[in-house]
Amino acid sequence: MEYEAVIGLEVHVQLKTRSKMFCGCATEFGAEPNTRVCPVCLGYPGVLPVMNEEAVRKTILAGLMLGCEITRVSKWDRKNYFYPDMPKNYQISQYDLPLCKGGHVGKFGITRIHLEEDVAKSFHFAETSGVDFNRAGTPLMEIVSEPDLRSPEDAFEYLTTLKEVLVGGGVSDCDMEKGQLRCDANVSVRAVGQQKYGEKVEIKNMISISGVRRALAYEIQRQIAALKRGEPIVQETRRWDDDAGVTTVMRTKEYAHDYRYFPEPDLMPVVISDTWLAEIRRQIPELPEAKRRRFMEQYGLPEYDAEVLVADAAVAAYYEQAAAGARNPKAISNWIMTELLGRFADNKITPSQLAELVATIDSGQISGKQAKEVFAEMFVTGKNASVIIKEKGLAQVSDVAALEALVDQAIAANPKSVADFKAGNTAAINFLKGQVMKLSKGKANPQMAGEILARKLRGG
Repeated sequence: MEYEAVIGLEVHVQLKTRSKMFCGCATEFGAEPNTRVCPVCLGYPGVLPVMNEEAVRKTILAGLMLGCEITRVSKWDRKNYFYPDMPKNYQISQYDLPLCKGGHVGKFGITRIHLEEDVAKSFHFAETSGVDFNRAGTPLMEIVSEPDLRSPEDAFEYLTTLKEVLVGGGVSDCDMEKGQLRCDANVSVRAVGQQKYGEKVEIKNMISISGVRRALAYEIQRQIAALKRGEPIVQETRRWDDDAGVTTVMRTKEYAHDYRYFPEPDLMPVVISDTWLAEIRRQIPELPEAKRRRFMEQYGLPEYDAEVLVADAAVAAYYEQAAAGARNPKAISNWIMTELLGRFADNKITPSQLAELVATIDSGQISGKQAKEVFAEMFVTGKNASVIIKEKGLAQVSDVAALEALVDQAIAANPKSVADFKAGNTAAINFLKGQVMKLSKGKANPQMAGEILARKLRGG
C-alpha cells in the first residue's frame, strides 16, 4: 500500500517593531534578562494595554503581499491558560475575527493570519528554572497554512518563500536563531486516494528551515512504518531532536484545548478604513519572484544569479545600484557572488566603487588578476579603484601606438622566434608575447599585445 503525508504548518513571526504589542517597552534581542519590562507586559493588576498601530500595519501588509482578504473590522480576544511564561495567565490574541483570511504562499493555501503577543522565554537549569520576560508582549503574527503540503520539500519551499516575502517587505527579519520565526508542524499519513485524514502528530522544537524538512522526513517515515506493522498512530505532540535526528514524545492524547476565548474588554475593535488600507497597499514592495524575473530580463542574468542576489534584500539593492548604467551587469553579479556575499556585512565598497572596478577591467586598464589585488585593497580601505591603481602603478598599457612600439622592439630583438613562427611554429608567438610583457614590466594589455603581434607577424 502506498501512503502520502498531509502537512499543515503554524508559523509564528515576530514583527519588526521598535516597541511591544501593548506597551512601550523596547523589543531588543539580547538585552539583560528582565530589563525590557514594565507593569503592562508583566501583567500587573489594574494596568491597561495600548495597541501598537505599527504592528497592525505590518500584519495587514503581510496579508496583502500574501493575497489575503483583510478583515475590515477585527477584534482582540483573551486566550486563557496557565503557564510560567504567560505573566497575565492569558494571552491577548485573535480568535474568530483575525486580521487576515485566506491567501497563499506560492501554491500552498493560508487559512488565516492573526496578531497576538509573544510569551516570555523559559530557561531550565540543573535544579531550578528561570523566566526572562523581555520577550513577553513582543508583536507576534501567526500564519496558519491549509493542510496542502504533501512532503518535506513542500514545507521547505513554503517556509523559504514565506521568509523571502516577509523579509523583503520589511515585516520581520525572520532570524530563526533569535526566535523571530518559529514553526510547528502538524503531520499525518494516509493511504493514497483516501480522503479522510490520519491521526495528527504535532512536531515542535524545529530551529531552522532545514530542520523542519529533516523532522518531517523522519516523522513521515516513522508513521508509515508503524502503519505497515499494524500499529495505530497516536495523536500526540513530539519534540524534534536535531542532533539525534529523531522525534520523541512530549505529550500524548492531545485534543483541542479549551482556551475559553472571550473578547478582550480593555481594547476596542480594529477598524480598517478604506484610506488606511489603500495607504498600506501602496507600500507593497516588489515581491521576490517578480524581482527575480526582472533581474533576468533587465540585466540579462541567468536564473541562478537572480536567485542568489534576490535572496537577500540588501544584496539585491546593492546590485541594482552597482549595475545601474553598467555595460557589464553580469560581471558585477559575479564579483558580488564570489567576493562579497560571504562577508557582505563587513563590506566597505560602495556600489559605485564596484561598478568602477568592473569598468576598469572592461576597458583594459587592469587585468582580472590585478583586479583581485585592487579589490582586496578596496575591501580593507574603502578607497576607489582608480586611486589604488595609481598608487600601486597597476595600470595596463592599452594605448595602441605604445603597444605597437613594444611589439616592434620584441620582433627586432628576437629574429629566430619570428622565423620559427613564419615557418609554422605558431607557439613561438607566446615567447614573443612574453618579451612584450617583459619590456612593459608586466603592464602591457596581454590581449591587445597578442593581437598586434599576430597582425605584424602575418605581415599586417
